Amino acid sequence: MRSLWAPWRMDYILEEKQKGCIFCKKPMENRDKTNLILHQDRHAFVMMNKFPYNNGHVMVVPKRHCPDLEQLGDKELQDLLFLLRASTRILREMLRPDGFNLGMNIGKVGGAGVDAHVHFHIVPRWIGDTNFMPVLGETKIVPEYLEKTYEKLHSAFMDLFQKKRGQKGGRQK
Repeated sequence: MRSLWAPWRMDYILEEKQKGCIFCKKPMENRDKTNLILHQDRHAFVMMNKFPYNNGHVMVVPKRHCPDLEQLGDKELQDLLFLLRASTRILREMLRPDGFNLGMNIGKVGGAGVDAHVHFHIVPRWIGDTNFMPVLGETKIVPEYLEKTYEKLHSAFMDLFQKKRGQKGGRQK
């Protein structure tokens, strides 16, 4: 029998489960690096998935607690779409995926882990990234530590938004 070491999973298994909505709490804590928040805009933010499906798996989340898209205002939707586009651009530049899975699970029956706060998932995909491990071993291999991926992506978000702010009419928080 072969062993696959994934020691970071023990943190998830043993961590105390928080009460309340992580998407409401985390952006308010002013601990973006610890919380894996890559960028915050006025109405939405980008956060890495702490237990990703693939390397670079991020979520784009409205700041307001809202269960579905229909209840979001135009400014919130604008920020969400802007950050979805910026995120795929940055992921493409930094991780060079061959494509993406982009989607959302709305409601518990839709598969949402956090079902009361709508959010998009962006999962980078590479040709050949699906192999026997997920199919036979029910195991997904993530090839890079979260902290290293965070540093790459956070730096790219900082660069992108500093450039935007330097341009006339650039987006502000």
